[in-house]
Amino acid sequence: MPIRAVSPLTSPALDLQPGLRKAAENEALVGLPGEVASVVAKAAGGKRRVRLGEFLYRSGTPFHSLYVVRSGMFKSIVLDAEGREQVTGFQMVGEVLGLDGIEKEICQSNAVALEDSEVWEIPFSRLEALCRQDPGMQRMFHRLMSREIQRDYLMMLLLGSMSAEERLAAFLVNLSQRLTVRGYSATRFILRMSRREIGSFLGLTLETVSRVFSRLQREGLIRAELKAVELVDIERLHAMVGGSALQAA
Repeated sequence: MPIRAVSPLTSPALDLQPGLRKAAENEALVGLPGEVASVVAKAAGGKRRVRLGEFLYRSGTPFHSLYVVRSGMFKSIVLDAEGREQVTGFQMVGEVLGLDGIEKEICQSNAVALEDSEVWEIPFSRLEALCRQDPGMQRMFHRLMSREIQRDYLMMLLLGSMSAEERLAAFLVNLSQRLTVRGYSATRFILRMSRREIGSFLGLTLETVSRVFSRLQREGLIRAELKAVELVDIERLHAMVGGSALQAA
């Protein structure tokens, strides 16, 4: 029987009268982490649509804004000296892009849409001004940065000492937890990224990722049908990687 995966990465287009648009925007903030919702509500300068495969920003270009994903999904990538792509993260609804450009005021990575997506754009000059005026806003922004850094650091720390099977299990568990806190299914979802992109992020070859997917399926831990995935035995997946250590922010 086909897997019925719930996709968290699309949202219906809104065609509303001006009087209803503000209420819709407020509703869109519900479910976001508190610090992200506060920053978006006070500092966002507008929304921007990015089509599948398009760049939100490119490495080496001037840094002007941060971006919070409103719908869709992105991958962050860097290129090595030979032009090979290395995936450094996947960002979904409520997560922030562009933080690595703050120090040098130059974008340090590329952000590419994995499907038709939309972001809130937060001009950094505006955010800085608000932080100077409002200590509470400054604390919110610091919490936002800390949350993003902690999640990325924890994931890299865990992956550094894991086998290939544990890495993929950790990836699926982490993705499940991030979807759950956004109100989506913990066990059924669509992978917007390719297996090659997953391998790049996890430090595994495409062949290894495919082999481990097949192994987890044979062991009854998951079901995979094209990009649809069902976590059949999520407790065993948690046990493989120490699930409590992977709690998503």
